Amino acid sequence: MTFIAMNRFRVALGREADFEEVWRRRQSDLPSTPGFVVFHLLRGASDDAATLFVSHTLWETRAAFEDWTRSEAFRRAHAGAPKTQGLYLGPPQFEGFEAVVETTRTG
Repeated sequence: MTFIAMNRFRVALGREADFEEVWRRRQSDLPSTPGFVVFHLLRGASDDAATLFVSHTLWETRAAFEDWTRSEAFRRAHAGAPKTQGLYLGPPQFEGFEAVVETTRTG
């Protein structure tokens, strides 16, 4: 069953490019991680204080995601957190979802 893991970030206005650059430069072992399918960094709407960003990963199973969160690769990927000080308005908010209905493109 497909699992989607997302973190929502409220990024301070004017710091969007800095936030995006942190993600572009981040070391990632995701492509070689068992069960990993795809990653997206999504930019959403802005209000008077922040712009919403969401990190979105698709996994083959919840177990594959959970295995990754206990791995050395996960620790390496998150070691750069001090570089993000001042970018966020509050901590990231995690959301995890298991797919119950899935429709894919045919042909």
